Amino acid sequence: MQKPQAAADVIVCPVCKKELIKTEVIINKYVCYECGSYFRVRTSNRIKMVADKESFTPWFDVTEFKNPLDFPEYDKKIAAAQEKTGLKEGVSVGEAKIYGESVVLGVCDARFLMGSMGHVVGEKIAAAVERATQKHLPVILFCCSGGARMQEGIISLMQMAKTSAALKKHSDAGLLYIPVLTDPTTGGVTASFAMLGDVILAEPKALIGFAGPRVIEQTIGQKLPEGFQRSEFQLEHGFVDAIVERRNLKKTLYQLLKLHKVRKGFANFDTGSDRKFIPSELMKERSAKSRAFSAWEKVKSVRNTKRTASVDYMEEIFDEFIELHGDRYYRDDPAIVAGIAALDGQPVTVIGIHKGRDLKDCMKHNYGMPSPEGYRKALRLMKQAEKFNRPIITFVNTSGAFCGMEAEEGGQGEAIARNLYEMSGIKVPILCLMIGEGGSGGALALAVGNEVWMMEHAIYSILSPEGFASILWKDGKRAKEAAEVMKITAQDLYRLNVVEKIIPEFGGADEASKHDISMFMKCHMREFLEKYSGLSGDELAEDRYQRFRRF
Repeated sequence: MQKPQAAADVIVCPVCKKELIKTEVIINKYVCYECGSYFRVRTSNRIKMVADKESFTPWFDVTEFKNPLDFPEYDKKIAAAQEKTGLKEGVSVGEAKIYGESVVLGVCDARFLMGSMGHVVGEKIAAAVERATQKHLPVILFCCSGGARMQEGIISLMQMAKTSAALKKHSDAGLLYIPVLTDPTTGGVTASFAMLGDVILAEPKALIGFAGPRVIEQTIGQKLPEGFQRSEFQLEHGFVDAIVERRNLKKTLYQLLKLHKVRKGFANFDTGSDRKFIPSELMKERSAKSRAFSAWEKVKSVRNTKRTASVDYMEEIFDEFIELHGDRYYRDDPAIVAGIAALDGQPVTVIGIHKGRDLKDCMKHNYGMPSPEGYRKALRLMKQAEKFNRPIITFVNTSGAFCGMEAEEGGQGEAIARNLYEMSGIKVPILCLMIGEGGSGGALALAVGNEVWMMEHAIYSILSPEGFASILWKDGKRAKEAAEVMKITAQDLYRLNVVEKIIPEFGGADEASKHDISMFMKCHMREFLEKYSGLSGDELAEDRYQRFRRF
């Protein structure tokens, strides 16, 4: 007969209400093994889960408490919270290591007055960020808060500006800041340091919002739908980069730290990774058979959903790809897949337009027609790459920018124009690969590069052959004829000096040739980065300017 669990060995899940064995919950990173819901984690346990053993050194534990508004019994409330939690205040900060990488780590604790931000919390965070800037260290903050501390009124409000200003100086020094949003992250914390990260992570189903559900309902009487303001909602609406399960969090943080380590130049490849590409005999045979494709045959070829996609090349070429989401304004556009990866150890920002592989996937990715939010997401990550001195590689395959009503309402023209404007001056190398269709300004918005390469059967044009024939000849049926006249193939554009390199397809960009094409790209990408490694940021921007000035 199984011995009954002692009360101290059992905890109840606040969501499914089932009794759980405490030791099993701890092993499971404080996640309910019955329903998957997340327990809120106290400071000491959070540090154990993400920091190397005994590596955390606390900072600023002795910070003077004040009652700026002489709020009745506020000091007693603080004393009670200190006694109950064993903490001095609602946040703990210090230096730690994550798999050997030094970081400044901060953890907010909901048990201390709901993690609300008073002057001590603001002071500890600002001071920790300042010291991180002095020591040239990245900052990781686990955010958990009900918002501003009401007992401190306007002084609490001032902490929002103070912490944000400290993070601006940290960012200006070229340093990485990662907030991890946990349940709940609301109010003045959301409207300050929680949303200012270079990369913003969130735990699953965490409540994240400026005004919490109760405040919204009581203030304007609006009943909120299920899932509103949760992590998944914030991801869909473009405000967080990724939702990371707790069991993967330490590894994800370590990957991000590695990909953001300071490096000089753009060709810091791992030793022993300088292999040359040699195509197989089969690929040579396939390539020879496909060279006689007409322009119209190439148009049909690149529109085939079986054609190798940007995400396939990303998977083959790069290591440690971490996808990042959202434009930080309105939405995450699935037509553009983007993130950080390593090319033989060299961190790069990778951005690709993805059409989809079947009907369901195509609908999810809007058939590779980006919306304004997609271009803004791409630009956000390009500016981030510039901050961290990371080369940018784009994979372009789109019939054109989305032209629906909502795209016009979102400012499609402005979004494309802004990319052209900003990309022209970015101070890291930009390599752009036309891998399928290059449709008009929607393609150009990701193709302002130091070099533009084009796949053997890809096309790049002012608009589709059908559109060209309709406008000039008032007859869309003459699209085949238009394709020849428009000079849209890689070979045409190479002769016009619009592209610098033609990438062989070895018979067609399909599953059989995917690896060979990817390895060709990879070898030549390395050469590209080596070529531009000796140029300064200003020289890279000027090189790009002169490239387009010649047209």
